[in-house]
Amino acid sequence: MRRLIALLLVAALLVGFTAPAAYAGGRGHRGGSTATNVALGLASFAVFNQLVGPLLHPRPVYAGPVYVSQPVYVAPPQPVVYTQPSQVVVVQPPPPPAPSVVYYPHGRYELHYNGSQYYWAWIPNSPPPPPAVPPPPLTPGS
Repeated sequence: MRRLIALLLVAALLVGFTAPAAYAGGRGHRGGSTATNVALGLASFAVFNQLVGPLLHPRPVYAGPVYVSQPVYVAPPQPVVYTQPSQVVVVQPPPPPAPSVVYYPHGRYELHYNGSQYYWAWIPNSPPPPPAVPPPPLTPGS
């Protein structure tokens, strides 16, 4: 097998060295345009990679099965007992209720609810009664 690979490699090198240069394009005596030369160079590099690449890359190595000569001891399963930790519940006293009426010297605010939202309504104090005026004196003749 090695002789066949060596023979093919030598034949490929001989053909590569003895083949005349290929000129594509026809512009002048040295070949075509720059784009054509780049395309030919990339194509030849791709072919070279396909032929020589597998020889340069390492091949994966697969190991056979691994056997253990000593027996493995496994302890018998122990019964599992689950206990639930005791829970302590601390109940906080509710906060004092918020005042629904706030008093001022000239009126008060009352908290009302209209079915969808709360709102504060201002209610002024009623005006003081008028000062007491003594009735006019009664005159004789009337």
